[in-house]
Amino acid sequence: MSVNVKLSESLVEQAKRHGQVQHRSVPKQIEYWSRIGRIAEENPDLPFSMIRDILIADQEEAVGEYSFG
Repeated sequence: MSVNVKLSESLVEQAKRHGQVQHRSVPKQIEYWSRIGRIAEENPDLPFSMIRDILIADQEEAVGEYSFG
């Protein structure tokens, strides 16, 4: 479900610039930042590099090395 929200032009422009580098749309870049912020709040002792690695691992598909069936 999508929801319309009002965001500052500055935030949208920043998300556009950062999103282009990472090949993300503006909404996806803002969602990414939101996830980083949520993980950081829930785990204040984690460094950003570990949070980034968690998000990268979360996006990777299972390799499927083992087959049970």
